Amino acid sequence: MRYVVGIDLGGTNIVAGTVAEDGSEVVGLVSEPTIPELGADAVLSRIVKLARASMAQAKDKEIAGVGIGSPGPLNTKTGVVLLTPNLGWTNFPLRDRLVDALGLPATLDNDANCAIFGEWWRGAAQGATHVVGLTIGTGVGGGIVLGGEIYGGVSDIAGEIGHMSIDSTGRRCKCGNYGCLEAYASGPAIAARAVEGIEAGADTALPGYVNGDLSKITAQIVYEAAHDGDPYALDVVHDTAKFLGTGVANIVNIFNPEVVVICGGVTLAGEKLFAPLRSEVKRRAFKPAVEVCRIVPGNLTGTAGVYGAAAVFIKRTWGRL
Repeated sequence: MRYVVGIDLGGTNIVAGTVAEDGSEVVGLVSEPTIPELGADAVLSRIVKLARASMAQAKDKEIAGVGIGSPGPLNTKTGVVLLTPNLGWTNFPLRDRLVDALGLPATLDNDANCAIFGEWWRGAAQGATHVVGLTIGTGVGGGIVLGGEIYGGVSDIAGEIGHMSIDSTGRRCKCGNYGCLEAYASGPAIAARAVEGIEAGADTALPGYVNGDLSKITAQIVYEAAHDGDPYALDVVHDTAKFLGTGVANIVNIFNPEVVVICGGVTLAGEKLFAPLRSEVKRRAFKPAVEVCRIVPGNLTGTAGVYGAAAVFIKRTWGRL
């Protein structure tokens, strides 16, 4: 049995694991903070260190290659990361730098594509033919799997669901546009909306969760307060569901998928998010499309991108999964 190192590079954390070619197991799962402000070379060093640590834990496994998922846009053929708003990279040859450092063949794809491909291969969307997914963390990414293949479009840009405009004159996004889904539903955006309401006088227990330091409020803390029944935190979660539901309704109308899978920390909100999200999609999308589509949380928590990055390598190198 051959194994592939899968690496999930995110704006907040890097996760690496060594995955069996049939997807039956992942061993040597390791992670570290990304710390993008240190620069691309420093982040690359952390990636290489984690890959080596994962391979060391895999011991006597036959390691055939490396797959890495990175925020984009990027060029999968040349292995170059063209632009990453959440990392600050431009035209960085990530794949070839990784090949040089590790001495193994490598593939590169969008991190969100990898996460959704992982959920299609071994997770919540397993068995479906047409899948669209969102990854919600530092940013909002997206991935499209049609007929068992990642759909990248003409220039590898397809699936940038987080930069779908849901309000043409809305909040400014890190990409420079206004009204992007990411500007409302990413982890930092959820926290920012919560803080704005508190500063405007909202009656909430949220400040008590962070000893009054509003800069420490995160989306996870908002979800925790919502689970505890805080009315304002519940309002923030419901607003998030409406924003996401607007985006998902567009996806459902355009792609008519069997499954929409939503991955990332937002799934911690549970049915307090998913119930109103599904209702919003039902209100906005065409009934025949909604009736055949399942909207589900991902179930490869913390490892979807690792599985998917490895799966990309397996698919492109050996032509199968």
